Amino acid sequence: MDKELLRVVIIATGLLVIMGMLAWHFLKNKKFSQDLDFFADQEFTGNINESLVVHHEHDDFDVAPIEKTVKQSAQMLDDLDAELDIEDADPPPRFVAPDIIQFSVVSKINAGFNGFDLLKAFQIAELDYGSLKIFERLDAKRRVDFGVACMVEPGTFPDTDLEDFYCPGVVFFMQPAILDDALKVFDDFLEAVNLVAVELDGEILDHQRKPLTNVTIDLIRQSL
Repeated sequence: MDKELLRVVIIATGLLVIMGMLAWHFLKNKKFSQDLDFFADQEFTGNINESLVVHHEHDDFDVAPIEKTVKQSAQMLDDLDAELDIEDADPPPRFVAPDIIQFSVVSKINAGFNGFDLLKAFQIAELDYGSLKIFERLDAKRRVDFGVACMVEPGTFPDTDLEDFYCPGVVFFMQPAILDDALKVFDDFLEAVNLVAVELDGEILDHQRKPLTNVTIDLIRQSL
């Protein structure tokens, strides 16, 4: 049923209930008045026990239920409006992973990472030195799943004299759109990032250069 039609039906039903209660109250008071007129025309002899006399001038028991019903109906309509407004509200925007996912591992010391230590960490993470002078993770068909570049331009690593090379951090990057199974590669990507960070005692940053959190990881994974 359409939400606006449902709202109209419930409002109409509430009004009918209130009108019915008012009509019942009116008829009851009318009958009570007629009964009083009847007894007023009669003559009574003897003494009347004061405890049996009904004092109705301060009686508000008939009015209270109606007021309570009106308030309950109004509250019910307010609750319905609030519920329908929530249902009509636009859903929060869905997180969309960037075209290129980049996580960084940065050094905690000013000297940065030594080239020899980097090579050892990359070997543990099963990363190969490629023709572009960066390190890469290759699939079974020797296609690149993701790469690792130096944070200092031009982003390459030397192929000799690594013991004399230092860099402040490295950047892992992957492009989900060109991958056959982006979710699996992302899990491998994340594992490699963690392995290198542990081996080098580095800090992991997300694509916004903020400390990587499980929330960010889950959002990216769900968007792939």
